[in-house]
Amino acid sequence: MTRIDLTPFYRSAIGFDRMANLVDNLFQTSDSSNSNFPPYNIEKIGETDYRITMAVAGFSEKELDVTIHEGTLIVVGRSEQESVDDDKTFLYRGIAGRQFERRFQLADFIEIKSASLNNGLLHINLKREVPEKMKPRKITIDNQNVIEENLH
Repeated sequence: MTRIDLTPFYRSAIGFDRMANLVDNLFQTSDSSNSNFPPYNIEKIGETDYRITMAVAGFSEKELDVTIHEGTLIVVGRSEQESVDDDKTFLYRGIAGRQFERRFQLADFIEIKSASLNNGLLHINLKREVPEKMKPRKITIDNQNVIEENLH
């Protein structure tokens, strides 16, 4: 898969919302066959709200681990099915039950609000919450406090 270098866009954008880093800085595994598993979507569902949806069919809540560490969202799936399947003989095995780890680099001020598993899809809801002191604010210009001593 070809990576797109977005660096030139960041050079001229100070403080730009870098949600594109979710796509740009995906964790690259040494095993290239595992790099596209599980498939996922990244959606912008509001002005400051985002959602990552991952297809994790066959995994239960206890087999999935969603953590955030130093600005990186880490989703790990550990299937207990492989140990149980040793007794089975498959004629064809098309349902992936392999373990995975997917990492997403989060932009500044991105917080995880919730995670849910429904019909084989893991939904992770994110929100960009800029602290009040970091938000732009209007400074009023007061003409009443002009020092008149310099005018005479």
